Amino acid sequence: MPNVFEVLRTDHHEVKAMLIRLESGPQASLGATAEQVAQRKHLVDELIIEQSKHEAAEQQYFWPMVRALGPEGDRVADQGREQEAQGESVLNELDKLDADDERFESVQSAFISDARAHIAFEEAHAWPLLGAALSAEQAGELGDKIAQAKKMAPTRPHPHTPPAEGAQKTAGPMAGVADRLRDTVTGRGRGS
Repeated sequence: MPNVFEVLRTDHHEVKAMLIRLESGPQASLGATAEQVAQRKHLVDELIIEQSKHEAAEQQYFWPMVRALGPEGDRVADQGREQEAQGESVLNELDKLDADDERFESVQSAFISDARAHIAFEEAHAWPLLGAALSAEQAGELGDKIAQAKKMAPTRPHPHTPPAEGAQKTAGPMAGVADRLRDTVTGRGRGS
């Protein structure tokens, strides 16, 4: 079973690859075709789905474990959660925009910058702190919990969900069911 850092590293690599594709992709304001604009929106939908699942799982299991490490854990968890809340707010705005909307590129650029900064912060501060405290078995168990939580996690940002661990573990799966139903009805997240 992959440990927590392997699970999160895989997620981070996937998100970073999507960010690169978005940065280098054709933009509506620079003459992209209608098909290219539709593909761009599909990629943003995929990014939102993956990022929403990732952050929801972290909020349920990762950040509470970091917080349990005492004052330094509290500080790192507070900063990480603050970054995630900001990112979730930007993703929520981006989710509502079409790829040919004049604000799309600036909102997307803000998210790309924030996402890269958050990934760097998490890997440089939270991972070493948690890694020093977990046994290999505990890291594996936490990786399994996060991987399982992602299966039921929301596929859309929910910036108004309370950040408390209990609220995340209760509201997250319920929002995930509602999001998946909505995605099924709208076709969001299916092939380009």
